[in-house]
Amino acid sequence: MYSRAVKVAVMIGLLASSAAFAEDHKIQMLDTGADGLMVFEPSYVKASAGDTVTFIAKDPGHNIISRHVPEGAQNWKGAVSNNLTITLNKEGVYLYECDLHRMLGMVGVIQVGKPVNLAAAKAVAAELSKKMAAGGERLQEYLAKVQ
Repeated sequence: MYSRAVKVAVMIGLLASSAAFAEDHKIQMLDTGADGLMVFEPSYVKASAGDTVTFIAKDPGHNIISRHVPEGAQNWKGAVSNNLTITLNKEGVYLYECDLHRMLGMVGVIQVGKPVNLAAAKAVAAELSKKMAAGGERLQEYLAKVQ
């Protein structure tokens, strides 16, 4: 009985410790930031599987929507002027935007672990960039940080 109780305690400890190591990355939705007008800050985040990202509506009038996620990952869409927290369970590259300000290049990149879908993400980014009146270079600049 004692060894079973020890095994259960160890399992609970391992599960609790893995959750304790998960990080919550904060990304602000801004009218003006380091990269110019209509930006997410930071625009590139490197995370680990199991981490969360909280998109913070620092300035009103923005939303958040995924445009490319790794195979098996869930897409997301947040309401205008509301915060949104997502959990990143799949390795790969995630592209997202404020669909209200996509034309102005309000986009960002999240890398979770290994960039297993980088080629596909670059192809999607090239298509998205063609539809931007400003800031079309941003996705390429952010994807250049992926390693």
